[in-house]
Amino acid sequence: MDIPSLFRTAGTFERRLSPGAYLFHQGKKVESLFVVTAGEIQLVRHQTAGNALVLQRAFVGAVVAEASAFAETYHCDAVAGPDTSVRGISKPRFLELFRTDPNLAEAWAAQLAREVQTTRLRSEILALKTVADRLDAWLAWHGSLPPKGEWHQIARQIAVSPEALYREIARRRR
Repeated sequence: MDIPSLFRTAGTFERRLSPGAYLFHQGKKVESLFVVTAGEIQLVRHQTAGNALVLQRAFVGAVVAEASAFAETYHCDAVAGPDTSVRGISKPRFLELFRTDPNLAEAWAAQLAREVQTTRLRSEILALKTVADRLDAWLAWHGSLPPKGEWHQIARQIAVSPEALYREIARRRR
């Protein structure tokens, strides 16, 4: 079984979320795993200083917080973007299928490997000192800026203030 098929098996469920709604909260018991079927889910960790760091942006087809399959509690918050829906499967059902289906286990391992690669790239970006360097690295990865109304999302992803990012973008456009 592949990962998309997993979320279409018996016992799965659909959930629609309003923009800004929480799919789950950091520290809460892991009861289900999810795949995005429409919109976007952002995994966010709130820092002690009050700023939010986006750990992952999950779009259609992406599994949300896949490492939670083997955790007791969620390690971050999951926040819905506009027009978002997910399919879920209970953690016990997932683990039952994972243990009995070698193809699913291999597909899950491949998914985790891809996420490790993405996480390493994000770590490289966050290790850079300047807003300019972080933006350059983000652009090298993503290709181009999204529409202006979405720039604040980039600021969260690269862990800079929206104002600092806007100044850097304005500087480049002069």
